[in-house]
Amino acid sequence: MREGWRSSTLGDACDLIKRGITPKYIEDTGIRILNQKCVRDHAVDYSLARRHDSSLKRVPEERIVRLGDVLVNSTGVGTLGRVAQIRNEFEEAVTVDSHVTIVRPKQSIFYLDFFGYMMIRIESQIAESGEGASGQTELSRSSLAQNFKVQYPESLSQQQRIVAILDEAFAGIASAVESAEKNLNNATQIFDNYLNGALTQTRDGWETTVVGDLCTLKSGTTVSKNLEKPSGDLPYLKVADMNFPGNEMSIISSSRFLDMSDISKSAVFPVGTTIFPKRGGAIATNKKRITETPICTDLNVMGVIPPSNLLPKLLYYYFQNVDMRELGSGSSIPQINNYDIEPMSISFPRSEDEQSKIVEQLDTLGEQTHRLLSIYREKLDALTELKKSILQKAFSGELTAEPDKTLAEAGL
Repeated sequence: MREGWRSSTLGDACDLIKRGITPKYIEDTGIRILNQKCVRDHAVDYSLARRHDSSLKRVPEERIVRLGDVLVNSTGVGTLGRVAQIRNEFEEAVTVDSHVTIVRPKQSIFYLDFFGYMMIRIESQIAESGEGASGQTELSRSSLAQNFKVQYPESLSQQQRIVAILDEAFAGIASAVESAEKNLNNATQIFDNYLNGALTQTRDGWETTVVGDLCTLKSGTTVSKNLEKPSGDLPYLKVADMNFPGNEMSIISSSRFLDMSDISKSAVFPVGTTIFPKRGGAIATNKKRITETPICTDLNVMGVIPPSNLLPKLLYYYFQNVDMRELGSGSSIPQINNYDIEPMSISFPRSEDEQSKIVEQLDTLGEQTHRLLSIYREKLDALTELKKSILQKAFSGELTAEPDKTLAEAGL
C-alpha cells in the first residue's frame, strides 16, 4: 500500500448501499425516478426518467438521491455494473428504482468527486460479479459492500488534486470521442446519401417496377439437427451465422453445413441472393448480405433472388438503402413477410454496362467508407483504453503531474 493511502471494503467506505424502490408509476406529477437506462457512459440522463406516485408509496428519506451519490446498475446482462455519479444539485427530489443501487460515500473520508472516479475504476469488476441465470443477473447489496476493495489517499486535498487532473484529462478525451463519433457518422452519411441518389434518381433508359414482379422471394427451411455437419457441400445459415468470420458483407461460409443429397434443390439460395433476418429482434440489426456461394438457411432468414437482367450486386445495394426495421409486423414478435417486400418500388438501368458502372462506383466508395470507419472505431477503442490507463495511474499513485502535462503526454 502506498504511503498515505488506505484500503477498505466498499461497505466500510460508505454510509449507504441500498437498492431503490419498486415504483408506482404516474405520468405527470410525483417524484422523478431514475432507472437503468438513465445510467450510461458515466453520466445520468434525466430525460429517460419516469415519475413515481409517492402518495401511494412513500419514498424513505435515505433513498432520495444526494449530491455525490454513485448509482450502480444492479441487474441484467449488459447493463449490470454501469456507474454514474450525481455531480450536480437537483431542482427537485429524485430517487431510483429497484434495479439501481445507491452508493453513498462517507463525506468525512472522501472528496466526493474522487469517490465517483474510484467507482468508475472498479466498474468492470462490478459488471463481472453478477449472479444468476443469463438475462437475470443480479448484483446483491452484500456483494457490493463486502467483495470490493477500494484504495484512496487519506488526504482530501490529494484526492482533490487527482480529481482536477482526471477532470481535465477526461474532458479532453470526451472532446476527442465526440469528434471521432462525428467523423464516423459523417462517413456513413456520405455513403448513404450517395447510395440513395444512385438508386432513386431515375433517368432515360431505366426501368421502374416492384420487387415482387421482378425478383423471386424465398424463405429458409427447417432442417433436421442431425443433418448438420461441421463441413459439407452447402453452408447452412442461421441468423447468427451472418456474423460468422468472413461473412461481414457477403456470405462465404457458416458454422454448420449440409450435404446436397440431404435436402431439396428448392431449398437452396443461389449465388447472388440478398438475404436478411425476417423474424424477431434480429430485424432491428438491419443486416443484409449477398451470397457468394449457394447456401441453405433456417426459417428466420429471407432471400431475394434477382432476375437475369439485374446484377445481383445492384439488388444488394438496393436493399442496403431499405430500413428493414420499418417493415417488421406482428404483435409480440416482429416478422417480415413477402407482402412487405413485394410492393417495394425499384428502379435500375436496362443497360448491364450502366449497372456495372453504378456497382463499381458504390464498391469504391464503400471500400473508402469502410476504411474510414475502421480508423474512427480504432480511435474510439484507443480513447477508451486511454481512460482506463489514466485511471490505473491515478489509483496506483503514478498520477502526480499537472493536468496540462497529463493531457500532453496522452496526445490530447
